Amino acid sequence: MSRRVAQLLIGLFLYGAGCALTVEAGLGVDPWTVFAQGLSLRTGIGIGWITNIVGFFVLLLWIPLRQKPGVGTIANILLVGTSMQLVLGIVPPVSGLLAQTATLLAGILVVAIASGLYIGARFGPGPRDGLMTGLNSRLGWPIWLCRALVELTVLAIGWMLGGTVGIGTVLFAALIGPLVHVALPLFDTGRRQRVPERARPTHSAPTARVPADGAAAEPAP
Repeated sequence: MSRRVAQLLIGLFLYGAGCALTVEAGLGVDPWTVFAQGLSLRTGIGIGWITNIVGFFVLLLWIPLRQKPGVGTIANILLVGTSMQLVLGIVPPVSGLLAQTATLLAGILVVAIASGLYIGARFGPGPRDGLMTGLNSRLGWPIWLCRALVELTVLAIGWMLGGTVGIGTVLFAALIGPLVHVALPLFDTGRRQRVPERARPTHSAPTARVPADGAAAEPAP
């Protein structure tokens, strides 16, 4: 349990840190961060704090969808935006296309590793992921359609509010799925350890049968 808790907390902190790096790169961010960035520009509240606030209101949408939050859901709301705000206060904006691209890619990679960590801890989905699975459960729409509709909506609203949409937004969408696909099995605490076929015992020595011609007994299938 202690390992899972540590993995959850580290993953959520890194998730916010990775999002902060994509913001500082200035080349475009993921749809939810575009939305938070736009609200931040309009309200003057830090983008990290806006991320926490948005997470809370998204969680309220779980009620009609009859979704039940887990410990990880609440921790996500409290920690991701806080981490983002802290890192934004430490890491200065970067300039120059090479430095911006490197920072963007580093941010996407950190987000992917962080996703593997906190999802693999199995303490419940984040509020945004739960919204999509809730829509899928209640309306019967495919997950990809629910995700597309939600993320395109927040992306459009965020862009109209002044959030940064650019090549970084496209790269995030293209890279995050494959990277999380690689990272998740590395940190999935629920993954069962399979015994390799060759390592499985065949038969005990006392009961092994030896053919009449003296040939070695064949291993059990």
